[in-house]
Amino acid sequence: MTLDLSLVRSNSDFSMNNTCVQVPRAHNEAVLDYAPGSSGRVALKAELGKFLSDHSEVPLVIGGRDVTTGELGSCILPHEHQHQLAKYHRGNAETVDQAIAAAAAARPGWSEMAWESRAAIFLKAADLLAGRYRQKLNAATMLNQSKTPHQAEIDAACELIDFWRFNASYLPFIYGQQPASAPGTWNYVEYRALEGFVFAVTPFNFTSVAGNLPTSPALMGNTVVWKPASTAVFTAYWLIKLLEEAGLPPGVINLVPGNGEQIGNIALGHEDLAGVHFTGSTGVFRSMLGVVGTNIAGYKNYPRVVGETGGKNFVFAHPSADLDALVANLVRGAFEYQGQKCSAASRAYIPESLWSRLHDRLRDEVESIKFGDVTDFTNFMGAVIDKAAFDKLRQYIDSAKMDSGADVICGGGCDDSQGYFVAPTVIRAHDPYYTTMQTELFGPILTVYVYKDADYADTLDLCDRTSPYALTGAIFAQERTAIDLALGRLRQAAGNFYINDKPTGAVVGQQPFGGSRASGTNDKAGSSLNLYRWVSARTVKETFAPVDDYRYPFMEEC
Repeated sequence: MTLDLSLVRSNSDFSMNNTCVQVPRAHNEAVLDYAPGSSGRVALKAELGKFLSDHSEVPLVIGGRDVTTGELGSCILPHEHQHQLAKYHRGNAETVDQAIAAAAAARPGWSEMAWESRAAIFLKAADLLAGRYRQKLNAATMLNQSKTPHQAEIDAACELIDFWRFNASYLPFIYGQQPASAPGTWNYVEYRALEGFVFAVTPFNFTSVAGNLPTSPALMGNTVVWKPASTAVFTAYWLIKLLEEAGLPPGVINLVPGNGEQIGNIALGHEDLAGVHFTGSTGVFRSMLGVVGTNIAGYKNYPRVVGETGGKNFVFAHPSADLDALVANLVRGAFEYQGQKCSAASRAYIPESLWSRLHDRLRDEVESIKFGDVTDFTNFMGAVIDKAAFDKLRQYIDSAKMDSGADVICGGGCDDSQGYFVAPTVIRAHDPYYTTMQTELFGPILTVYVYKDADYADTLDLCDRTSPYALTGAIFAQERTAIDLALGRLRQAAGNFYINDKPTGAVVGQQPFGGSRASGTNDKAGSSLNLYRWVSARTVKETFAPVDDYRYPFMEEC
């Protein structure tokens, strides 16, 4: 039985506890290793087997009810694209309107619920995910998005658990930010939910991001219309089922998969749009901003727009860099999850003095990478997400093979006969502005530019201006002066900057994530900075002894 939020009238209905509540101290979830013989490995394989033999049908979820449209899409395995994991119902104009209406109906009760009660739901969700939902979400992510066990574990389990725990822990801090009061007055700030609904649009590549984008506004009292990526609907559905079990009331988050433009134009054009929480491509985000701009006069409030988009992330090596660390982190940074991380290393700047030693080492390591079906736990990589991604990557690789301005050092193989497999590929660009040094490819392709050692400072400037993005970047050096110079010259080039580490793997509570320029609004998911975007402050002043005469002392005659 679920709570009918229409019965909720005010915060006082819930706030019977007169204590200053403390949220349990947040901690980062430990990563399971899935080593042979481990209980986690056995449980994960069992869930994989269930999903592979079960062909389900995924509905929309609106107002807590399953909704079907008869307009069906397929959830496939990218590494075995003839295998249909499930069918899903696509949303349409009618169901978007239903979702907006359900969000509006749920909003009064949800926004006025005590914050402790809202926090409790997501803390419970975190514990459910840490427990019996862990391998279900990991298995769904492995199959629907072609992730290895480790990549699924750090994403669908650990990072999402961290989001829910840390976001809840920030609430007392946010609500505790209060103004000073002069004698005879009492000032305080109320952090209200936004007036309207939040439209959450989530990507295929991270289940944790898909879980965080609708829930972080919801935690702050907002209600949400959620449009997941069409290539990750299966995992989105299981997230909704988990949240329902955690006690999330009907209508707070409404799941509407389907055509992005069809669903987006209706949601973005609605007068009650209060905010947009987006992760995806730069092009789509710019298009959405254009729609918001066109409709700006028709909104009840100016919508809050938060977006994390693309990246052309760099690894910059100084001549003093440790070669072993550089090679290992280039491989992990560029090729984990097939390079389909917005933070993945996709361009590298290597000094001539290192290149002669790095070339063979890097080639040999990359050629040793095993990739294939992710249910074979010996594979380091799976397949890219769909045919469109495969065709795009193959086009860039084929061009590099024929272009005198670049050399394909290793990899370059593409095979979509069974799955959308692209071999990990390293390209050497002779021109620092070569297309694969500038263009976001979102796949297992690393482009290297070799610079003269004496040009270190100038090449830092070159790195800064080559790409329109500013998401992540890394410097590898042992000399501190070189590190300090890079920190200064590349100050605006990355929202997350790493020293002697790969530019991927930001941990909630440790490295708040986000970038600027063409990479987004840099509102730092996993920190209180992001949560502030989902509240609208109201300042209240109470005067205990009001004046009873409008005249001021200066007006008296001498």
